[in-house]
This record gives sequence, structure tokens and C-alpha cells, in this order.
Amino acid sequence: MAAMKPRTGDGPMEVTKEGRSYVMRVPLEGGGRLVVELKMDEAKELGAKLLEVFA
Repeated sequence: MAAMKPRTGDGPMEVTKEGRSYVMRVPLEGGGRLVVELKMDEAKELGAKLLEVFA
């Protein structure tokens, strides 16, 4: 049996461009990552909404 490594959410939030979309990886409490794929217009809309909240 192979040794199992625990999955952790340690590490920074990442956003990468992959093809025509953007992939956002967000570390979660308790381990793991939330992975969301966004189209360009969805990413822009998300950015605008976040700026509204924090402005």
C-alpha cells in the first residue's frame, strides 16, 4: 500500500489563465482547496463586486 499524504489547504490563493478561462484556487480551513473556473466576463464581474464591498 502506498503512503498517503494528507491534503492541506496551506498555500496562497492562486489565479491562473488556462486557455480561454481563469482558474481560481482558494485554500479552505480544514484542508483542501476550492477550485473555480471562470470565463473572462465572470472574472471581471467578480472583481467589480469585490471592489464594491471593500471600497
